[in-house]
Amino acid sequence: MAHYNLLGLSGSLRDASTNTMLLHEAARLFGECSFKLADLDLPLYHGDREEAGGVPDAVQRIAEDIAQADAVLISTPEYNKGPPGVLKNALDWVSRTSGKPWTGKPVAVMSAAAGRAGGERAQLILRSFMVPFRPRILQGPEIHLADSSNQFDDQGHLTGDIYVRELTLLMDGLRAEIER
Repeated sequence: MAHYNLLGLSGSLRDASTNTMLLHEAARLFGECSFKLADLDLPLYHGDREEAGGVPDAVQRIAEDIAQADAVLISTPEYNKGPPGVLKNALDWVSRTSGKPWTGKPVAVMSAAAGRAGGERAQLILRSFMVPFRPRILQGPEIHLADSSNQFDDQGHLTGDIYVRELTLLMDGLRAEIER
């Protein structure tokens, strides 16, 4: 079995983020792999600042990590019916780098939220944000982790059999997409 490098982008900066936990759980269920979580705590995109100082080093590192990864996992919370600004800001910044790191990249999208829809709207909007970058986004199964703060055990593993099964299927699909 091949060893793959996965990169995770969490739309939440919180230390105890269920989206970050979901990314770690996805990497665990993927199987043998290296997993790195990108740091999206970036300055707000500002064209004048970019013109004066260029793309920040932290953004360039994320772009390089995307380019070097075999696949990217993105998990978004839902804030006021959409993805958080931190995630959109990171996508906007990376779009300003050279090399088009997203093009053709296998990407698995998921969401975790407190509400009963599990971030479904945020995930739908996030998928539309990705269109200009032309990655290979898996279409399913869709993971919308509802009531997310009550879905993990003390070790950070999902407790719901349905979520584990669906996330495993998504990771199996991601592996197949990498190998395609």
